[in-house]
Amino acid sequence: MPQPHLESAAKPGRGRERWGSGFGFVLAAAGSAVGLGNLWGFAYRASQGGGGAFVLLYLLIVLAVCLPVLIAEMVLGRSTRHSPLLAPITAGGARWAWLGWLFQLAACGILAFYAVLMGWTGRTLLHALLSGLPRSIEEAEGFFEAISGGGGALLGQLLSLVLTALVVAGGVRRGIERLSRWVMPLLFLLLLVLAGWAATLPDATAGYREFLLSWDAAKLLDPSTIRNAFSQAFFSIGTGIGCILAYAAYLDQRSPLPREAVAVVAMDTLVGLMAGLVTFPVVMSFGLAKLVSASTVGTLFIALPTGMASLGDGGRWVAVAFFSLAYMAAITSSVSLLEVPVASLMDRLGWTRPRAVWLSSAAIFVAGVPSALNISVLGRMDAVFGGVMLIAGGLALAVLLGWIDPQRFEADLEGSGSPAGLRRWLLRVLRWLSPPCIALGLIFSLLDLVRDWS
Repeated sequence: MPQPHLESAAKPGRGRERWGSGFGFVLAAAGSAVGLGNLWGFAYRASQGGGGAFVLLYLLIVLAVCLPVLIAEMVLGRSTRHSPLLAPITAGGARWAWLGWLFQLAACGILAFYAVLMGWTGRTLLHALLSGLPRSIEEAEGFFEAISGGGGALLGQLLSLVLTALVVAGGVRRGIERLSRWVMPLLFLLLLVLAGWAATLPDATAGYREFLLSWDAAKLLDPSTIRNAFSQAFFSIGTGIGCILAYAAYLDQRSPLPREAVAVVAMDTLVGLMAGLVTFPVVMSFGLAKLVSASTVGTLFIALPTGMASLGDGGRWVAVAFFSLAYMAAITSSVSLLEVPVASLMDRLGWTRPRAVWLSSAAIFVAGVPSALNISVLGRMDAVFGGVMLIAGGLALAVLLGWIDPQRFEADLEGSGSPAGLRRWLLRVLRWLSPPCIALGLIFSLLDLVRDWS
């Protein structure tokens, strides 16, 4: 049963922070969704999944599964005014406390290795800016080996977490919303410029055709493609971790959640597809297809710098723009991940925001040390926290708001003026379509993961 005393106890503390506007929330939520998963994961997984088949599965999962669950996560945050740790208890009772802890594990686990990736991205940006680009695949591989382990990787991880913590410590309006209002428009502008540049490369059309428009129907039933499509969709949209829940707790009741969720999903999907319009022409034009398909990190840190180096000084500045874009996308995602444990500590223990920020960041840094020193550990953390746990969190949200407390879902949307027909349709999808689809994706993910690890 819901526990009203938890809800009322949280309002005085968390109620003081609010978004400056609904647009600020949409930009922040889109920033949470847009990250390295769009620029890095999309290209790799599309190349693994047969191009068009993967893109089709990805779009179907985003629209039919992730969108209703994203709205449910927003409803849970706004209606309870609680952090991701306590919101599930408010909606479903004490038996749902495990979901709050799942959100903590997923968000902190992802940020632990995500900060390492941010460190690699920052080091690559600085190297391109100050020293230039590698002139061969061998030189690029040597550079990547140098930045992906040892003290340099730890330093990059630490600096990325410190930067993330400074933003989150600034609060909702002065920190997270201010960052999103500056970074997101600049990110889209840079991406548009880079996509236009990539279209001028000699084999751009072949790149689009090979990776986005190629078709292999057998891939639609391939377990690896299904797992990659679910992982990409959930990791990219960011539902199932508690980030959007934490952000929605700062919303007012008037915000039209379905419309805002559509805007977030549209921005995220657009960035993923536009990133493909940048990546795939480069890969095809410079003969880097095998490298991309063979390595999850090959696309971003080896293939792209090598290809751009062949264009001389012009390619160098394109690389600077691209890795600036990548780091901006990463920081908007990392602040949302850190907000999950920070909001939970403030909500549950009454800590001040700075105290919650710096203690959470310190713990996450320690948890991420193994992934900074061993790339195979990073890959496994990605598979568990950035894959299985995300999908499990999404399944739990669909059950909680679709079956355990559907009245909360309908009442919250009704209070913000959503039409009755839309509310009924969303609830039907959340109850009957999302859970079996997500459960199927979770089963495929687990089986494929066990097969890979064995």
